[in-house]
Amino acid sequence: MELVTLRSGDAAVQLAPAAGGAVTRYWSEGGGMTREWLRPTPAEAFAEGSPYRAAAFPLIPYSNRIREGRFSFRGRSVVQPLNRPPERHCIHGHGWQAGWRPVDVRPAEARLEYPHAAGAWPWAYRATQRFTLNSSGLTVELTLSNQSDAAMPAGLGWHPYFPRTARTTITADVEAIWLTDDEMMPTALVSPPPTADLGRGVAVDAVALDNCFAGWRRRATIDWPERGARVVMTAEPPLDYLVVFTPPGRPFFCVEPVSHVTDAFNLAAAGRPDTGARTLEPGETLRAAITLTPECRPRSATARPAPR
Repeated sequence: MELVTLRSGDAAVQLAPAAGGAVTRYWSEGGGMTREWLRPTPAEAFAEGSPYRAAAFPLIPYSNRIREGRFSFRGRSVVQPLNRPPERHCIHGHGWQAGWRPVDVRPAEARLEYPHAAGAWPWAYRATQRFTLNSSGLTVELTLSNQSDAAMPAGLGWHPYFPRTARTTITADVEAIWLTDDEMMPTALVSPPPTADLGRGVAVDAVALDNCFAGWRRRATIDWPERGARVVMTAEPPLDYLVVFTPPGRPFFCVEPVSHVTDAFNLAAAGRPDTGARTLEPGETLRAAITLTPECRPRSATARPAPR
């Protein structure tokens, strides 16, 4: 598989355009150390057809799940293939399972493109990802353009996987959390309970989350105290929601900036005004950007008992 590697100073990013336009690795080297800012992709992952083992991938033209792959939009019934068996809901759109084409590759910048023809998703669209690497961090810009002759429901997001340590924390200002059922479908929007209050900082190992947070201020901090490192994630509108996934016993977790809540198209059709679901008229483009800013800090000292 052809890989694209971008470099700027001590930092590097590796992309796999043909495998969902995914990031396979983001790392830096310095002071005799290699720091992995995203979970590196195992060499065998794409041979196994498993984008879920990538370091990050795009969420286009919607994020998270659509209940049973079905929704209605302006009188049209839409049925999407269930793309992650045995799950009975379709998930994460099309881009992560499609081939992307590199159209502009430079030493520290690359643009990937994915044209989608109308089919089960009855609208043609074009999506792009632009990766820009510099000394301060990595920026990913996403665009989604409606190339059909009818209005199209739309959403964007990015799905990074972060390496997990025993003391990893996530901190982000949020206002509310969507509770979910056993299939991770939204049931109620409530204030975050103390165990899931990202504003206070949440230890990844302390709680199992697979939830969408509303009222995100578009800034989150992932902190690895024992590594003396953290990443500050910032995003631009319309990425006003944050999905956090902390599966127990796994060596990773996810913090995903997205433009709408889970099952937004169905919730919006049912009359909810706060889903983030958007409509693109013919020729319109939706744009979003995410920046990861790594920081290295002195390792936190191990606490010692006070002298007697």
